[in-house]
Amino acid sequence: MSTNMQTAQQHGQHWANNEWAQRFARFGYLAKGIVYLIIGILAAQAAVGRGGATTDREGALVKIIQQPFGQVLLGIIAVGLISYSLWNLARAILNLDDLDTDAKGIGKRIWYAVIAISYGTLAWTAIQMIIGSSSESGGNSTQDWTAKLLSWPFGQFLVIVVGLAFAAAALFEFYKSYSTKFTKKFNLANLDEKMRTAVIWLGRIGLAARGIVFGIIAYFLIMAAVQHNPDKAKGLGGALQQLAQQPYGPWLLLAVALGVVAYGLYAISEARFRRLGTNS
Repeated sequence: MSTNMQTAQQHGQHWANNEWAQRFARFGYLAKGIVYLIIGILAAQAAVGRGGATTDREGALVKIIQQPFGQVLLGIIAVGLISYSLWNLARAILNLDDLDTDAKGIGKRIWYAVIAISYGTLAWTAIQMIIGSSSESGGNSTQDWTAKLLSWPFGQFLVIVVGLAFAAAALFEFYKSYSTKFTKKFNLANLDEKMRTAVIWLGRIGLAARGIVFGIIAYFLIMAAVQHNPDKAKGLGGALQQLAQQPYGPWLLLAVALGVVAYGLYAISEARFRRLGTNS
C-alpha cells in the first residue's frame, strides 16, 4: 500500500471513530430500516386483504410522501439514505473495516460500493419526488435497467452475471441467518437476555426473508437474459407479487412480508447497537 493510501486510510478511520460521523451513519441505518419496514407492512396488508401493496423501495418512498407532511418526512428519510450511502462509500474507498487485500476483502469493498450507489440512487429518487420532478408511480426500475443492459454488447451475459450475483447474495443471506455471525457486528453485551434474543431472531428471520427475495430476483433476471425479454425481470416488489401468485400465495406472501418487517426492525436495531468505526 502506498504512503498516500495509508494516510488516506488513517484519516478515514479517524473520521469513522468520530462521534458525529457515527451518529450520521446510525441515522442511515435507521432510514434503511424504516423503508424496509414500510415495504413489509404494505405486503402483509396485501396478504391478508387489508389494502396494502407488493412494492419496492421506491414504492415505500411514494407511501411516505403521500402522508401528511409527506415532503418533510421524505426529506428526513432522504438525508438518512444519503448518510447510509456515504458511510458505505467510505467503507469501500477508505477501508474503514480494515479488510485484507485478498479476494474476500476486495469483494466486500466492492459490495459496499454497490450498496453506496444503490442507496445514493434511492436518495436521489426521494429528492426528485420532493421537488416534484419524479413520478409517484414507483415504476419498475429493475425492468428499465435490465432493458438497458440487454441493449449493450454482451448484454445477455451481463444480466446473467447480475442474476448470479443475486443468487450468491441469497445464499450468503441464508448463511448469515443460519450462522448468526452477524451478531459479531453488534454490541449486545449490555442487553438483557430477552432483548439480545429478540435482536438475534430479528436478524435471522429478516436475513432469511431477504435470501428468499434475492433468490426470486436472481431467477427472473436469468430468465430475462435467456429470453432476451426485460419484462421478465423483477425487483423486490415483483418478487413479492410472484409469491402471492403461487399456491397458498397469501400465506407465502404473509410469511415473507413478516420477514421483511423483521429485517426492517433488524436494520433499526443496527442503528442502535451496531459497532461502528475501526472495530466494526
